[in-house]
Amino acid sequence: MSLMFTPCTHARKAVRLRGLKLVLWHSSGDWHPPDRARSNVDFMELPEFWSHPVVARALATCDMATLLEEIRKARGWTQAGLGEALGYTQSWASKVLRGDLSLTLDQVRVVSRTLDIPLDLLRLGDPSESKKEDDPTNRRQFGTMALLTILPIPRVASAIDESTARTLTAITGQQRRLDAVLRSQDLIDGVRAHLDLALRTRQHAGHHAASIAAAVSEAAGFAAWLSMDMLDLGSARGFYRKAIASAKDAGNSLLAAYMTGSLAAFEIDAAADPLLGLAMLKQARTFLNQGPESSTPTAWLESLEALAHASGPRPDETAATQALTRAEQAIETADGPPPWPWVYPFDHAKLARTRASVAVRLGQGEAAARAFAESLPSPQPAPKQAALTTLEVATATCQRGEVEDAFTLALSALDTGITLRSERVLQRARQFRYDYSGPTNPTTARFDDRLRTTLV
Repeated sequence: MSLMFTPCTHARKAVRLRGLKLVLWHSSGDWHPPDRARSNVDFMELPEFWSHPVVARALATCDMATLLEEIRKARGWTQAGLGEALGYTQSWASKVLRGDLSLTLDQVRVVSRTLDIPLDLLRLGDPSESKKEDDPTNRRQFGTMALLTILPIPRVASAIDESTARTLTAITGQQRRLDAVLRSQDLIDGVRAHLDLALRTRQHAGHHAASIAAAVSEAAGFAAWLSMDMLDLGSARGFYRKAIASAKDAGNSLLAAYMTGSLAAFEIDAAADPLLGLAMLKQARTFLNQGPESSTPTAWLESLEALAHASGPRPDETAATQALTRAEQAIETADGPPPWPWVYPFDHAKLARTRASVAVRLGQGEAAARAFAESLPSPQPAPKQAALTTLEVATATCQRGEVEDAFTLALSALDTGITLRSERVLQRARQFRYDYSGPTNPTTARFDDRLRTTLV
């Protein structure tokens, strides 16, 4: 699923969620659906509807196309019936359900009220905020003022129920989607504020403390991710440790394994300390062994071990190959969807991407190129991560002697790093340039000129 802001006239922004564009400006016209829509079935009598995985995921991601389709089916409406309930035609409903029609945020709010969609799970913030000019200050305020309005701070323990943790987790999910289109520097304040909110909520959680602790873990893990992107390594470590501790408090061994593995990946790749990363992987396996066996977590941890063995000052190709083989074997035993918090299975295409990264670190350009080609069927990562992958492809291309193609690839990744001000991408682009000691040409000169702009 992708989410992107696209510039429009009059400083408009748009969010594309699974093909449905939610236009972030205040509608100039009033939109009033008929009151008769409320005479239909009251969904509050069907609490299991909102906890259904498809519906819960649509609520958490603001996927209005899916959400409206599930509501339409649950109420037994045709597309014409849905359109009539909202004061529109069948054609309008069809376009919305296909994701071909734009809705303003005001329309989304009115649709939610009309169809009794829980606003505590789908509230999108104060519409007045979207009128402000798109300057860096307003972007930084967006994370705090728009996202954090979803859940007020509970004043007493009785205000916290089983839905609170889901709401906190939904906020983190929305923030993660904004990571694809906003700078980490613009998101981090809102993410930290949300983490503080989750921590304060946990103090009054009572018998809901475990589920709130899991929500705290996810919020801390995302704060660590943003800090890593900004190369604030000390803060990243601190947030990852908080995420691990909170997962343990939640009694969730899989979540603890995930966060510990994420810290291991951070140490291996961002902090350039593969030995510490290997130690963290050992701890992650300890957590993993406390729960039911699952192929995706096992394959993921083995792939990280392979990367660690290839990243040391004296790369161990044999150990890296053995770890990749174990990951392959784990994938072969997959027999169902991955356990939460893994969203997608760790499959052969994703393993191919890791194999390519290992080959790059071992200086095997041809093997890396073949592995990158095998990884193409896997879901493409978010722009920042895609830029890092592109720089690895560029490195492999350079190792094969195709210098101009390598620098052309690296330049596209550098542009992404500059646009999103990803310090991690910029640092990796500089390292790519430092590693090349060959003659200059017009392509390398363009790369150097672009790289110098990051120093201003």
